[in-house]
Amino acid sequence: MPKSTPATIRIDIVSDVVCPWCIIGYKRLQLALNELADTVQADVHWHPFELNPQMPEQGQELREHLTEKYGTTTEDSIRAREMLTRVGNDLGFAFDYFDGMKILNTFKAHQLLHHAREHGLEQALKLRLFAAFFSERQDIGQADVLVEQAARVGLDPIAARAVLDDCTHADAVRSEQGRWMRAGVRAVPTFVFNGQYGVSGAREPDALKQVILAAIAQAAPTA
Repeated sequence: MPKSTPATIRIDIVSDVVCPWCIIGYKRLQLALNELADTVQADVHWHPFELNPQMPEQGQELREHLTEKYGTTTEDSIRAREMLTRVGNDLGFAFDYFDGMKILNTFKAHQLLHHAREHGLEQALKLRLFAAFFSERQDIGQADVLVEQAARVGLDPIAARAVLDDCTHADAVRSEQGRWMRAGVRAVPTFVFNGQYGVSGAREPDALKQVILAAIAQAAPTA
């Protein structure tokens, strides 16, 4: 019996590169897709979201920011970092939290990601930026660091620098962010399967598998 062709599912992921649950959610999605590899082929598209659009370019000390925004105590922060580190390790991703770590403005990063999309390298750069920020203590709010990361995934560093200097993708990023906000996205990660099934948060692989299978069944032609 010939092997059946995997069903293609479009997956839109709205996320920010300084959101730990976004990389955790993506890693869990990968596990779900790996388990469905014989029947499902994913067509993944990334979309911008800024956790802190008003964040100054120099950023803010992370614990201070969490205290101001959520009332998080130092003890809460320590427990959260330990938990995220354990979850990351289980998924093969290293979180390297450190004293003095900053939360950053990511608007430049999203502009560069939009540029990378035009060259088929958006996912490569997205994952590189997650690693640079969370694992390598890189300040991805800075243009020099972003250009270096862009070059590491194969983008022309001169063109990358021009994108940031000239803000050539700024309006496009703002427009795309606005479109997702109008669609009701208020938290990340948010995953949308085949344009119909929306899931927010870093769900476990089994839960994601169920949503993927439901989306594919809904899209399948009826006899």
